[in-house]
Amino acid sequence: MDIPMELNLEQKFNLKLYEEQVKELSKEESQKFLLEVLRQLMVKDNMIKHLLKQV
Repeated sequence: MDIPMELNLEQKFNLKLYEEQVKELSKEESQKFLLEVLRQLMVKDNMIKHLLKQV
């Protein structure tokens, strides 16, 4: 199975929007934002693992 490693057009657009938003953040805000994104990625990983166990 080939796993797409590129972003689609909508994702690229959203990434650009985020890029513009984070330029305005302070160092502290950036750190909080990064930690929240990492937390959400971990939750996503846990959900995927759980769903794969159900198959």
